[in-house]
Amino acid sequence: MTEMLQYDFMRVALVMALLIGLTAPAVGTFIVQRRLSLLGDGIGHIALTGIGLGLLTGSSPVLGALVVSVLGAVAIEVLRARSRSGADVALALLFYGGLAGGVVLTNAQGGGANLQSYLFGSISSVSGSDLYVVAGLAVAVLGIVALFGRELFLLCQDEEMARAAGLPTRALSVLIAATAAVTVVISMRAIGLLLVSALMIVPVAAAQQLTRGFRSTMLLAMGVGVLSAVSGLAGSFHYDLPPGPSIVLLALAVFVAAVAGGAATRRRRTASGADRAGVDAEAEVVRG
Repeated sequence: MTEMLQYDFMRVALVMALLIGLTAPAVGTFIVQRRLSLLGDGIGHIALTGIGLGLLTGSSPVLGALVVSVLGAVAIEVLRARSRSGADVALALLFYGGLAGGVVLTNAQGGGANLQSYLFGSISSVSGSDLYVVAGLAVAVLGIVALFGRELFLLCQDEEMARAAGLPTRALSVLIAATAAVTVVISMRAIGLLLVSALMIVPVAAAQQLTRGFRSTMLLAMGVGVLSAVSGLAGSFHYDLPPGPSIVLLALAVFVAAVAGGAATRRRRTASGADRAGVDAEAEVVRG
């Protein structure tokens, strides 16, 4: 780790990995709770069109991705709310249209090679100015989670109950989708648009194997996200591996370990409960 910190670009990459490791699972907890695990993947497809527009117009690809992905996320939520039966088809058209549009626009500008870094991540190429943008967006996302966490939790648990409690469920649903879009843009330079959804979902799935409460699941998922991001970055530096896939594979390894640990814990609880029941039954016999 100390050797890695000798390089300026790796220090920038490490800070970005920490921000992504915290932000992606925090938003992913709400997405998983709402059973929208593929939302991040779909937004990643749409963001490609924004990147293509940025490259074609000579403006910032990150800004283009941010605007287009937020608009796409809002469109996704509107489609979900208005057309439950045909929403999956409409969303598929939106996702693949975004992917195709991004590829066409990028190649029209002659930036096909640049597209590779956005698809699979290139955290070592992140500059200090990129880090400031990502840090600002990450703080905004974490601020939204802190300010509206209770309301978002109620919405994710039971939308009808949240509506009965007087909460603006439509606005909160759009807020979740827009926050997920911002998180995708934050993570795309490090993880890649094709893999970013994994860091939003896999740490949450791992935490669910070991925790029961919503808050404890979120906190543990954020810990898993930071561990995976930092360890994956360090491993990619020392073994000359691509950082995005390394981070995702480490998160998957933690998930497998959590599944095994959770199963062992449940077996111990079951055995302990059976033992207590046996002792109680024996004591009842003795009293009788």
